[in-house]
Formats: sequence, structure tokens, C-alpha cells
Amino acid sequence: MRREARPEGPGSRVERVGNVVRATGPAHAWNGVLWSGLDAHDTAGADAVAAQIDHYRAAGLPFEWKLYGHDAPADLGERLRAAGFTAGEPETLMAAEAAALPRDVPLPGGVELRAVTDETGVRQVVEVHARAFGTDSAAIGRRLLDRLAADPGAVAAVVALADGEPVSAARLELHPGTDFAGLWGGGTVEGWRGRGLYRALVSHRARIAADRGHRYVQVDAAPTSRPILRRLGFLELATTTPYAYEF
Repeated sequence: MRREARPEGPGSRVERVGNVVRATGPAHAWNGVLWSGLDAHDTAGADAVAAQIDHYRAAGLPFEWKLYGHDAPADLGERLRAAGFTAGEPETLMAAEAAALPRDVPLPGGVELRAVTDETGVRQVVEVHARAFGTDSAAIGRRLLDRLAADPGAVAAVVALADGEPVSAARLELHPGTDFAGLWGGGTVEGWRGRGLYRALVSHRARIAADRGHRYVQVDAAPTSRPILRRLGFLELATTTPYAYEF
């Protein structure tokens, strides 16, 4: 999935340069290294790291190196920090068979799920993200609008409304021609947590993935999500850590 990644939206491209696969796009897009296969025994690894910094500096784009626990060389995280990257919070790559997950998780009373198909829905997703995570999620909204406009079959977003108020949201990214679909951005505002909305959104998206022919769903799980996903049947495959580089 990482080596054969596809562009995520208009103006984005995936490049394969030596033993590195990277994504480059507009400032609001996700920009960074998706996969690398570097040699621990010569200078090629250091040269590849420097080359990515030069590439994104020339484009005027901060970027991320997405490092998985099984990526080589074993000290790549240390090398990235030495080159000026800052490590973010580690997450756990988890996966499950989409058709094996619960299909009907009950919603709290007064809550309905609504598919996100337009700017109004995207604004609700952004609102939920801002309230749930305390971060500016405008770039996520722009990326979602791009995907809905350019390739609506590759993304399915959903928002949970409690008497018309958005209280939880998430999206599903589908990868045509592969067995995998990705679960992203699941968040619930304070006051509605612990009432089954996260589970319901996982179930809803897994059902869509299975119905569209994808065998597995995968997620980069935060520590708060891991116990819920384990109970649903997800397995832990690896750790993943974002290494950010700012100019």
C-alpha cells in the first residue's frame, strides 16, 4: 500500500525516487515520505534523507516522514531526529477483516448518521475535528472537498448529528484495485464520548468498505482508540510515528 500509493487529490503527485516514495501537493495536502527502503551500511541513507529535505524546501512545503516500526535501517528514527525532524506521538497500525466487524452498532437516542457529500457536511466534519482534537482542521476540510469533487468514489465521510448538532465524524478512504480501505479522522466531541459513537462510525465505514469489495480496513490508532478497536476484532500490526520537518 505504501510503495504503490496513489495521489490523494487534485494537484498532488506520488513520486518514486530511488528507494523513497513521497507525496507532494498543495500546501493544504498531506506532503511527505510514505515509504523508504534505505541501506544501513553506506551513505545512501543519509543522502536520501537530505534529498527529501531539499525537495520539500524547494517546494516551500513542510512535510512528514511516516516511519513504521519495521522500516530499515533500525536507527532511522535517530537519523531523522539528527537531520532536524521532530517526532510526533506514536500510533499503532491496526487492521481487521471488514466483513467480520459488527454491522449494526446501536446509536444513542436522538443521533443519526449522515453521509457527507457537500460543503455543509464538510464544515460539520471540520467543526467536530476542531472541538474533538482542539486543532485547526481547515486543511482536512479542503482535502475532503478536493476528494469529493475529483474522485467521490474514493472517499466516504460521515457525521453523527444529535438533534441537528454535529457531535462525531470520520472518513473512509478507499483504494480501488486493492484489498484495503483506510479509517481516518474518527473523533467525538467531549460530552458524547463513551456512548458508542466511535464504534458506530467504525462499523458504518467497515460496512461500506466490505460492500465495495475491500477485504480489510486499517487504521493508525491512538492509545485511546486501541482498546475499542481490539474489542471489535482489530489486530495490531506495527507502530507508526510521524516525523515532521518545518522550514
